[in-house]
Order: sequence, then structure tokens, then C-alpha cells
Amino acid sequence: MTVMEAVRGRAPGLSFDRWTAVAIAAFGLAGMLILALVYRALTEHGGGNSYALLADALLHGRFDSPTCFDSDCARFMERIYVIFPPVPALIAAPLVALFGPNASGFIIISGLLAIVTGWSWWSIAGRLGLDREARAWATLAFMFGAPAIFVTLRGDGVWFFAQAVGLCLVSLAILSALDRRVLLAGVLIGLAFLSRQMALFLAPFIFVLARPKGAKLIAFDRETVADAVKLAAPILIAIAAYCAYNYARFGAPFETGYAHIAAYPAENDRNFITWRIIDGGLFNRDYFVSNLAYMFLQGFHMEFAGKYMTEIVRMDPMGTSILAASPFVLYAFYARADMRLLVGLPVILAIAGITMFYHSNGFSQQNVQRYALDWLPVLYVLLMAGAFTGAPEKVAERLNVFKLLTTYAIGLNVAAFAIASLTKASA
Repeated sequence: MTVMEAVRGRAPGLSFDRWTAVAIAAFGLAGMLILALVYRALTEHGGGNSYALLADALLHGRFDSPTCFDSDCARFMERIYVIFPPVPALIAAPLVALFGPNASGFIIISGLLAIVTGWSWWSIAGRLGLDREARAWATLAFMFGAPAIFVTLRGDGVWFFAQAVGLCLVSLAILSALDRRVLLAGVLIGLAFLSRQMALFLAPFIFVLARPKGAKLIAFDRETVADAVKLAAPILIAIAAYCAYNYARFGAPFETGYAHIAAYPAENDRNFITWRIIDGGLFNRDYFVSNLAYMFLQGFHMEFAGKYMTEIVRMDPMGTSILAASPFVLYAFYARADMRLLVGLPVILAIAGITMFYHSNGFSQQNVQRYALDWLPVLYVLLMAGAFTGAPEKVAERLNVFKLLTTYAIGLNVAAFAIASLTKASA
């Protein structure tokens, strides 16, 4: 007789359920991240998010700002511009209108956006046919075991706030497409593009999600053409608005201002990103190996220093690969060979391929590759539809391992955030 059998013999009906323990661990770790979010929201200082400057400029009928809160601003014709697309600034405008450009509260906004994003993925999972338990774990993994929680926690920074806004809009667009609200999906993707430009590449996948069950991918009947127009029209309006926005700032519709970033910071404030832009340009094949390694290969990396190499200096600010930090994404192996995969895979490859040659990989970040958020929603739809629908016994078997991988991923995020916070405090 084993010890466990003896215990069960003395206390009939009581048994140790390992999966309950895993669930307690996963949701407990997620709770820690929520507490960290609350703490950061309560202790946020203003004057750090350049979207506040852009919001203030727009509220006063101009595009330039008197200063910049970060290095990613452009100096053009002796004026300073926050180069990023305008929708996150419009979302922040009420806050800035009330409290001025030094307002705090961006983490509160990013937290509210995260709630909407989480609800969206819970709903998306339901539309795809997942049962309640699978929906809970799929939503938990996406929100706390992947880069979504990182951009939420760092919502006081301009780059992360833009991604929190863009991810929320993309998530709502996917849900709208599954509900066949095609026009709304198009509006949301257009707004997402005006938050994060890579969202434009998601349009073909959104169109596929909106197709009626059993419909052909390519057809020229009235319903298909109408859906295409409904999706494309608001996206084209968004592109036109962005071109007009660029023209108003820089005198050319396709000049986004990124080429002028390196002209803003003083030489002693420049980092490797600035030097890459100056010496190599925004896109260069020399960035490929580094970006590829960090996106798919690099592990959880703490930097040590000191005489004995025992002092923790910081987390690697270039991040951890998506496969090492969020190994549950490998469940995309179960994606079904259907038209969603036929369109979704090229969309993923196009977005990821472009970012491999970009001058930045998302720096600074800990334990995530935040640029993966540009294509991760596509992969995640394919993952959920393939791994967690079908025969109940197979779904249950796959879900158990998914639970372990999700708990591990959330634990890594907790550890990375704790280390980053402690090393920053001791710096």
C-alpha cells in the first residue's frame, strides 16, 4: 500500500488532484500580475508617455510638441513630432484634456483595454467551439502567458500603450468577423492600423474568418463582393487618413517620420537603436540574425556581474523568444488544414518576416517578444480551432499539457517582472 492509498483509506472521499493544484498555481500567478498592475497604476508618474504630448497637440489643433518624453520622436523643420499613429492619442485625449500632458493614468487605461481584450478572447474561444474549461485556459494563456500582460503593465510608455490599444482593437475585430459583422471588423482593423501599422496585414485573415461556413474563399457572388467592400472601405479610409496625417506633418503622404528619429536625441543619449538607424537604416539585412534569434531561440536570460558573477544586474532588455517564454504556442501544430490556415500562415510569415529586418526587435522588454503581438492573434485562432475542438477525449488530453505550459509561462512572466523591478530599484 502506498502512502497516498493509506491516506485515502483513512479519509474516504479526499484525494490529491494534481490538476486542481496546477489551476491554483496558474490563477495564483496571474493574480500576482494583476496585483503588480494595480500597484503600477497607483504609483504611475506622469510625464513619461509621449502619447500625452500628441493628445495635447491634437487638442490644440497642431501636430508638433514642445518636447518629447522618449527617444522615438522626430525633429523636422526645427519642430519635434511624436511620430506614432494617432488613435492611441485620441483614446488618451480625455485624460489629457482633464489633467494636461503630464497626466498619469495610462496604466489604468491599458488595464481597462486588457479587460476588453480578455473578454474578446473568451468570446472568440466560445465562437470557435471550445468548452468552458478550454476557454478559460486559452484566455488565461493569451492574457498572462504571452506579451499581452507585458504591454499592459508597461502602458505608461508610448510603445507599449500603442500595442495595448492595437491588440484590443484587433481582438474585437476577430470577434466581429466571427460574428459576421464585417463592416465593424473593417472599422476596427482600420483603427488598429492607426494604432499599430502592422495590423493592416491582418485584413485577409479577418475576411476569411467572416466567410459563412462552407463558403468558397474566392467567389464573385453578390454576398462575397459586399463583404469585401464592407471590410475594405473603412480600411481604405484609415489609410487615406494616415496619408493625410503624414502629409500634414512631414509634407509627404508616405513619410511617417521614422526616418527622422535619429535626429532627435543628443549624441550622448543615443543607444544602439539610434546608431542602427543612422548607420544601417530602418530596415537592414544585418539585423536579421539578431532579430531571428531573439524572436524564436533566445531563452530566459538574467544578466550577472560582479567579481564572482553572482550579482543580478537585470533581465536581458532584448527579451526572451516567444517559444521559450510562451511554449504553449507550439500547440499551433494542431492547426487544421483549411482556408484559415491557407491565409493565416502567409499573413504570419509576412508580418514576422518584415520585422526580422527592422532596426528594433521591441527593445526594451523582459521575457517577451512584443512584436509577436502583431501576428500572434492569427496563430492563436488557428491554435484554438485545431487543438481544442473535436473529440472530447483528445481535447482533454491536449488540455492537460497546455495547462502545464501555461502555468510555466505565467510563472516566467512573474519572475521576469520581479527581477526587473528589483534590479531597477537597486540601480
